[in-house]
Amino acid sequence: MEYKKIIEGIFLKRPNRFIAQVLINEKEETVHVKNTGRCKELLIPGAKVILEDCTHNLNRKTKYSIISVWKENMLVNIDSQIPNAVVYHALKENKIKGFKDLTRLKREVTFGSSRYDIYFESKEQKGFIEVKGATLENNHISMFPDAPTERGTKHVLEMIEAVKQGYKGTIFFLIQMKGPKLFRLNWQMDSKFSEAVKLASENGVEILAYDSIIKNNSIEIGNPVRIDLNSKY
Repeated sequence: MEYKKIIEGIFLKRPNRFIAQVLINEKEETVHVKNTGRCKELLIPGAKVILEDCTHNLNRKTKYSIISVWKENMLVNIDSQIPNAVVYHALKENKIKGFKDLTRLKREVTFGSSRYDIYFESKEQKGFIEVKGATLENNHISMFPDAPTERGTKHVLEMIEAVKQGYKGTIFFLIQMKGPKLFRLNWQMDSKFSEAVKLASENGVEILAYDSIIKNNSIEIGNPVRIDLNSKY
């Protein structure tokens, strides 16, 4: 997935979840943040950021959107809208193990009271995939979530019901960086979500985690990352 036009800047502050102040070409600009999560360990004053240049869109309130942040020597994509597309295209290109010879792929499909990111069919099975973008990292360990998510918990629990009805259910964590060697649930941030994922795994829902190949203007699927659903610290 590529961004058509990008520009670099220096993060200054974040007045609320939706906007930030960024220094671009020595001028302070109000920009859009494409992630409503906390991102506190990433969006710190002085951090180098990559922004999508949207000056061509005259209907926007802001000219730019933050898409990535440099964390030391690691570039982290924080665009919460992009993981679904990355996984969708990876499935189309047969880059994810266990999903081959798919005959149908569709985005945003409802089951019960949940709308899942991807629905798929093959000759052998059909099922749902819920994609979660993970931007939180510490000591080469990726974690999710970085903020409580009641909606996410509901989706995970309803995925168990889908499996009981014969569908394949998958919770897919796309780690939006290259570097972490392990994925864990963030029990301290949201124990209910973490417990739901662990319960789902025990009831036939597949849990996957892949890292990403990040460049200034693009993101694509990387490799599987080892998962630990039990450790709470």
